[in-house]
Amino acid sequence: MNENCLFCKIITGEVPSTPVYTDEYVIVFWDINPQAPVHLLIVPREHIISLNEVEEKHDKLMAHIMRLLPKLAHEQGLDKGFRTVINTGSGGGQEVFHLHVHLLGGF
Repeated sequence: MNENCLFCKIITGEVPSTPVYTDEYVIVFWDINPQAPVHLLIVPREHIISLNEVEEKHDKLMAHIMRLLPKLAHEQGLDKGFRTVINTGSGGGQEVFHLHVHLLGGF
């Protein structure tokens, strides 16, 4: 955990969120600035700064996230399709420097 990280604070409950799903690997909650009718953030419990810092030791976590995305989309009624986004680095639009995946749909 990183004491200065907003998502780490959400994971520990220090900052409130609206959770949709949690397990030992991730927490999923609604984006506070949604860009679509459904806009969830899938955030690993482990503090990983960005996709640039993902290593082989994170393979199980990343596979878990990829398999979880369609399940979450289906639960939100996104049966016609959905979009996923991973912003990486400030040049890629990343604002919170804790790896996370945006799940968007319902356009």
